[in-house]
Amino acid sequence: MGSAKNTSNVSRKDRIEEMRRAERARDRRGRALMITVSAVVVAALGVGGFFLFSNALDDDSGSKDDAKGWPKYKVTSDGEKVWGKLGRTHVTKTVNYPMTPPVGGDHNQVWMNCNGDVYKKPIPEMNAVHSLEHGAVWVTYNDKADPGDLKKLEAKVRATPYSLMSPVADQKDPVMLTAWAHQRTVTGADDPKVAQFFSTYVQGKQTPEPGAACTQGRAQ
Repeated sequence: MGSAKNTSNVSRKDRIEEMRRAERARDRRGRALMITVSAVVVAALGVGGFFLFSNALDDDSGSKDDAKGWPKYKVTSDGEKVWGKLGRTHVTKTVNYPMTPPVGGDHNQVWMNCNGDVYKKPIPEMNAVHSLEHGAVWVTYNDKADPGDLKKLEAKVRATPYSLMSPVADQKDPVMLTAWAHQRTVTGADDPKVAQFFSTYVQGKQTPEPGAACTQGRAQ
């Protein structure tokens, strides 16, 4: 009887010890799982923080004038602003462009004549944008522009098919050059960037509709 009782006690102790080992194993697995989950959460927060920081940087590189639904612009090393993909739908309702003058986007179905046309009065933006779609360069100026520069720029525009010129009173700088999705400020008519801009963007690679007409559109 004593031997059987001792055997029973040993078996019970073995079972208890086995249960304790199993419990300790579960605890170790639980702690390992918690450590893994914590590491994943920390990593996710780190990645999230990185993207938030990156987005903040991207926001800083864009224009404060960018509106919902419009791509932000990037600025090249020499100061030219370049936008991403812009809408091209012909619309009748007024489009509120987030930049002045506009560089593209939905526009009127009729283009402004841009066969070297010089306009002395402001022209409708939505028609001018259609001219940009055809590959025109648009020279604009405000009342701070030098009259001598304006005469030289007028001469250049009149001699250049697929270009046009007009006043834009509320633009930021005295003289600006605009093509589809591209825009820059120049110091005056003799700025080397004027010739470079014309050479690059008059019917340039940025043109959504190369070869489309710049005549038989709207005259004013």
